[in-house]
Amino acid sequence: MTTPWIVLATIVGYFILLFLISWMATRKSGGDDALTGGRQAPWFIVAIAMIGAPISGVTFVSVPGMVVAKGYSYLQMVLGFIVGYFAIAYVLLPLFYKRNLVSIYGYLEQRFGGGTHKTGAWFFFISKMLGAAVRFYVVCVTLQLLVFGPLGIPFIVNVVATIALIFLYTLQGGVKTVIWTDTLKSFCLVMSVVLCIFFVARGLGYNLADMCKAIAGDESSRMFFFDDPKDGLYFWKQFIAGIFMVIATTGLDQDLMQRTLASKDAAESKKGLIVSGITQFFVIALFLILGTLLMMYVKSNGMEMPEKSDELFGSVAFAPGMPVVVGILFILGLVAAAYSAAGSALTALTTSFTVDILEADKKQDSQSLGRTRKLVHVAMAAGMGLVILVFYAISNSDAISAVYTLASYTYGPILGLFAFGMMCKWPVRDRLVPVVCVAAPVISFFVQRWLDSRFGYTLGFELLLLNAALTMLGLLALKAKK
Repeated sequence: MTTPWIVLATIVGYFILLFLISWMATRKSGGDDALTGGRQAPWFIVAIAMIGAPISGVTFVSVPGMVVAKGYSYLQMVLGFIVGYFAIAYVLLPLFYKRNLVSIYGYLEQRFGGGTHKTGAWFFFISKMLGAAVRFYVVCVTLQLLVFGPLGIPFIVNVVATIALIFLYTLQGGVKTVIWTDTLKSFCLVMSVVLCIFFVARGLGYNLADMCKAIAGDESSRMFFFDDPKDGLYFWKQFIAGIFMVIATTGLDQDLMQRTLASKDAAESKKGLIVSGITQFFVIALFLILGTLLMMYVKSNGMEMPEKSDELFGSVAFAPGMPVVVGILFILGLVAAAYSAAGSALTALTTSFTVDILEADKKQDSQSLGRTRKLVHVAMAAGMGLVILVFYAISNSDAISAVYTLASYTYGPILGLFAFGMMCKWPVRDRLVPVVCVAAPVISFFVQRWLDSRFGYTLGFELLLLNAALTMLGLLALKAKK
């Protein structure tokens, strides 16, 4: 069987599983259950779902390649993630459950008012739509090269067909489907990485003891970097960045928090979140271990190192001497990561738009709410597909980098809004909050340019904190009388 047909068979088989799981999970779901999952999800299922939830198709491809230039430095940030998960579990989750929120941005309305609520929801909407579309676009391009292109299928058919399938399996189930398909995703990711490690190590002639010794002695397995505080890989920079990044991009992201809010109470939700945070360290470590083995395989077989580190995993998976099963595992992991992440983002966008922007949960009964959610779901799927096609038409590395940078700007104001709301009890002039939240990223952009041109200093993860700090200062200036 040729490579395109192997890839296509793997994709079809995975989608059959997705539809089966979606049907089983949602046979008795109502319209409001689609937004909350009925709040009956067991904590250990949520924990398994959350292990793979932050991993996109781009992550699946990129993390093994990171070892080429950065070693295992990413684990320094993942250690910060664990601390951030504890902060989410003991600070944010009790707040969300106490206020009985369907969308986490409902807190902003309760604390500040409708203008602030809509502002937070729109910032999330823009960030998630662009971020999810870019990540899925990269995977669509990979699959176009591997399967759809060789079969003569145009890129637009690739995107439309895939978005349609994702739309169908998330339409009825909503959050319930996301949780159970993410459980499948986590299982497929871990299984594919572990089996790929086994086959690549066997190709190098290593048993378990030899593999551990070879990895420990390889320069790419260096994890801690304490020697140069100016270096972007310096431990404390990475660790602190990890804490705040996970608070902003997980704790204040409806896409990821919709899973934890499906547990019956805050105590159950805490257990799932903390277990998943700790487990993620070991899952990311597996990806990095695989990266070291892939580098060793390239060198030992006289292969040419790919020009882009992101191509390392794929180039070895489909190398002539590699068993066909490794290519199947690569595609299985890539498809599991990409399609589940796209389905999750689609569900979160639907929930946030329905609840935060349309406020349909306040105005409609359960049956009408279900119809509205489905119409919004159609619009979100069409929007995501359109954005992907626009990227394809104008695609270049600068455009993609610009979108990721834009996404990093949008989380800063959201972090600032929540931090100010929880740290200060003062009311603010709600109608002017949108002005502050737009001004903060604009000012940050010029500060970033100034620091680079004047001092040669490049703002990295500090940009998130700068945006949040400027938002909080702006809110302080909007302090109103009680």
